[in-house]
Amino acid sequence: MGWEKGRYYTRSRKVNGRVVREYIGGGEQGALVAKLDEMARDRRELARFEWKMAKEEMETFDETVGIVCQMADIMAKAELIAAGYHLHRGEWRRRRVTDDKA
Repeated sequence: MGWEKGRYYTRSRKVNGRVVREYIGGGEQGALVAKLDEMARDRRELARFEWKMAKEEMETFDETVGIVCQMADIMAKAELIAAGYHLHRGEWRRRRVTDDKA
């Protein structure tokens, strides 16, 4: 995209995998279309930036949730152990109480 030798404006686009230059015109018409193309590029750049920021925010949120989940698991395990349970083949079971008075 751009001004050819400062006289007229052209726009490049792909058609069937090939780059094709489209003649727009010179003077006010070319200047107007050039400005519209520039505004469209700015909108696309802003959308990419917003997407990147949202993605980074979600990644940070996911990390925080992961840490909270790990802490909750640790606290749950501690409570179960304190209540007399043990982990047997991936399953929490209550410890048997043996009475040796007999």
